[in-house]
Amino acid sequence: GHVRRYTVSDSVAIPKGTLLKISDPYLAAASDGVSDPIAGIASEEKVADNGITEIGVYTDGIFEIKASGAITTGKPVMSAGVTNMIKIANNAASGAAIIGWAEEDASDKEIIRVRVRL
Repeated sequence: GHVRRYTVSDSVAIPKGTLLKISDPYLAAASDGVSDPIAGIASEEKVADNGITEIGVYTDGIFEIKASGAITTGKPVMSAGVTNMIKIANNAASGAAIIGWAEEDASDKEIIRVRVRL
């Protein structure tokens, strides 16, 4: 997938594969809110307090992500408000909150393939 560089806080640890939100100015952090605008998925690990303030973030590709609630194949998905979990996007979700779509059905807490396209 495509990788873009984002600024991150030096004091925060970010595991590889973390779903990241974006805030101004081009700062990425772990997504923990339902309507978070999404930057992408961390392509590398960020160790806390190691002096590094930038990491690569996948913005396109197929990733395995845990579902919060049932999800139907082809439905748009967004952050569930819990780190590294997704749910079906509601009708009020902004385009920045939708990360892509489910490539398979899911039951609650099942890991599924998601087509991420940001």
